[in-house]
Amino acid sequence: MSIEKVSPGRTMKKWSQIKGENSWTMFKVIAELVDGFETLNRFGPCVSIFGSARTKPDNIFYQKAVDIASRLTEEGFGIITGGGPGIMEAGNKGAYLKGGTSVGLNIDLPFEQNHNPFIDDDKNLTHRYFFVRKVMFVKYAQAFIVLPGGFGTMDELFEVLTLIQTKKISKVPVVLFGVDFWKGLKEWITQAMLKQANNIHAKDLDLMPITDDVEEVVNLINDFYSHEEGFLKPNYEL
Repeated sequence: MSIEKVSPGRTMKKWSQIKGENSWTMFKVIAELVDGFETLNRFGPCVSIFGSARTKPDNIFYQKAVDIASRLTEEGFGIITGGGPGIMEAGNKGAYLKGGTSVGLNIDLPFEQNHNPFIDDDKNLTHRYFFVRKVMFVKYAQAFIVLPGGFGTMDELFEVLTLIQTKKISKVPVVLFGVDFWKGLKEWITQAMLKQANNIHAKDLDLMPITDDVEEVVNLINDFYSHEEGFLKPNYEL
């Protein structure tokens, strides 16, 4: 099939050429997956930290992200972040300050996200594809801490919640940090999704506790893994 014209003066590419480009894309995807697996397989249990790249070091949530990552490092967890500035930098910094392991999953963007200075070169990955990056965030994480952020943070949060809800990954702790920021979203989910539309189950609300307390974050994760049903293993049976 080779439809050449869609309107006067406007030419479409041949479908065969487009399909050929798509075939070569698969090799790039496979290369990213292999690189990510080989890097993250070297580390033990990790916690993924999500949040805004725009958060400045003088922001309370930046400081709390440093504290959370430091405490989780003390508990024996590695830290996985998006590798950029803001909350991502804070997570890597918290691990760095305690001599812990942290990984950065950078993404190649038009406005260029550079990795932050708290990640060793051999623990910094750069991704072309968002979906491969998400696999890396999820496969090796034993928990997820979500601090205030924008569309990207919401995307990552709901991706994880959906995977848990649909049993595509094991149930793991997903903790929202910042009560004032998150309480409105959870109230909307309760009123609109649950009570008005009946699009989720009430038990789904238990998947995302909210707190302002760093120690509660640590306790929620430790308590989960102190029970028989919580055990440390890579997620996603890929």
